[in-house]
Amino acid sequence: MEPLREFLNAVRHHGTARGNLLGLLHILIGRRITRADGASVSGGMTWRELAMLLKQLRWDREAVRELNLGPADLPPRDRERFWYAAIAQAGVGSATAKAAGDRLVAPLQALGYVVGPAPGGSAPSGG
Repeated sequence: MEPLREFLNAVRHHGTARGNLLGLLHILIGRRITRADGASVSGGMTWRELAMLLKQLRWDREAVRELNLGPADLPPRDRERFWYAAIAQAGVGSATAKAAGDRLVAPLQALGYVVGPAPGGSAPSGG
């Protein structure tokens, strides 16, 4: 899971997904991510795994506002439950989420990562 943590830290550090949390969630759950050299970062993950990872990385809870959710409306005491509830309400499998994920492909490529196609779809164009 270390390559995935490195990926998320790079995304956070460079502000790559700022304003596009839905696209990031969609990519992390349903797409394959590799480094430019072909090394695997992630083959997709469950909502629970992603919620646990966001908790461990102490991802900013205020980011859920991008999903039109209020932090106060989600479970306040348990960050894993907080992120799970946010993911469940985000619509990560929607066409909107797929389009948001596609918009992130080029910025992630600039960071040295290759994002595979959405489930049931063709390869993203890259921008």
